[in-house]
Amino acid sequence: MTAVLDPNGHDHHVVFVGGLHRSGTTPLARAIATHSDVSGFGDTGAEEDEGQHLQHVMPPGEEFGGPGRFARNPRSAMTEDSSLASPAAARMIADSWSPYWDLSKSVVVEKSPPNLVRMRYLQSLFPHSSFVMILRHPVVVTLSTKKWAPRHSYRSVFENWFAAHDTMRRDASSIERLHVVKYEDLVVRPDETLAAVAEFLGLSGAIPAEHVQAGRSSSYERTWAQWQRSRRPLVAWRYGDLVRRYGPRALEYGYCFDDLDAVAPFRLSGTQR
Repeated sequence: MTAVLDPNGHDHHVVFVGGLHRSGTTPLARAIATHSDVSGFGDTGAEEDEGQHLQHVMPPGEEFGGPGRFARNPRSAMTEDSSLASPAAARMIADSWSPYWDLSKSVVVEKSPPNLVRMRYLQSLFPHSSFVMILRHPVVVTLSTKKWAPRHSYRSVFENWFAAHDTMRRDASSIERLHVVKYEDLVVRPDETLAAVAEFLGLSGAIPAEHVQAGRSSSYERTWAQWQRSRRPLVAWRYGDLVRRYGPRALEYGYCFDDLDAVAPFRLSGTQR
């Protein structure tokens, strides 16, 4: 008989990793999964080995516009009040994911970008689960996402960043176990950042940092710097418009539009435990 996960968490600690596309969810989840006590998804055939594509209960982010758009659709956010929040739904999702995990490990990890706006829903299905959410500078995420989805406007992709993270902030007080990671800390201080994740998850020993690569934001930082210095009217207008609209909001998350290297800590009070 094939082993299956108990959604109530009696035998396994379920860890959900979330964050917008291009925010570092993949290297973070893969790093966690390399720990000797952890199993993650790999070689599933699904895009980026994301659990959202390996089940048929939760609608995937693509149904709400995909990268750069899904969080702007209020229907993408799910809570314990969803019609899909039931023991039967939990059982169906657990049965769908179980074949892709090594259930001899005590900790299992799943990552999907929409987890960022579905923590309350997932917690209701998997009551003893933990959540590790990752943030990356909204400028870098927006410029990177635009390469994927060139038809999206810069404003709409920025709006998606704030819609997603504002939802996370609102939901955080309802989440029992939440730890927030900044991408910039992960790539600059990988050992220290992953040690904090390991401690949060109760893992003994270090989480290897081999999947973490620095320098992945350089080209977008150069583009933003060029916009800052540009004398071309359209580029200067675009830069000024984005700074005025989103610069003050970004400061709430510890991000500065004038200096992308000036990243301040961001902590959700009372939730990182």
